[in-house]
Amino acid sequence: MLKTLRDLLETLRPLSSDADSRAEEHALQLATAVMLVEVMRADASFAPSERKVVREALAAKFRLADDEAERLAELAEATAKEATDLYTFTSRIDESFDMPRKVRMIECMWQVAYADGVLSAHERHVLWRIADLLHVPQGAYVHARLRAQQAGEDGARARSTP
Repeated sequence: MLKTLRDLLETLRPLSSDADSRAEEHALQLATAVMLVEVMRADASFAPSERKVVREALAAKFRLADDEAERLAELAEATAKEATDLYTFTSRIDESFDMPRKVRMIECMWQVAYADGVLSAHERHVLWRIADLLHVPQGAYVHARLRAQQAGEDGARARSTP
C-alpha cells in the first residue's frame, strides 16, 4: 500500500525539465519508429527482413540496445495501427530534426522498403508523402533512395558471396 501511495504522489508531482526532455525524446523516438513501421506496413505482408531493418535503424539512430529497439518497434507497430494520420508524427520530427537527420531518416525508410526485395507502389507513395510532410527536397529524397538501393544491392552481393 505504501508503494502505491508513493507512486500516486510521484504522478502528482510536477515534472522536472529533465523529465520533460526525456518524455520529449521518447515521443520523438516513437514518432520516428512509427514512420519506419508505416513503410513496413505499406505492403501486404511484414517480411522478417523489414522488421530487422526497422530494429537496426532504431538501434543505430537512437543508440538503443537490441531489446530496447525491439520494444520501441513493437510499440510503434501498435501505435501505427491506431493512428489516423501521419501529420501527428511528422510534425514532431519536422520540428526536431535538422535536414541531414530528416534525409537520413528517409534513407532508413527506403532501406525498410527495399529489405524484402520488392518495392510496391504503395511503399513509394508512403515514402513520398512522409518526405513531403518533412519538407525534404526532391533531390535529397532521390539521393536517399539511390543510397538505400545501392546499400541493399551491396548487402545482397555480400550475402551471396561465399
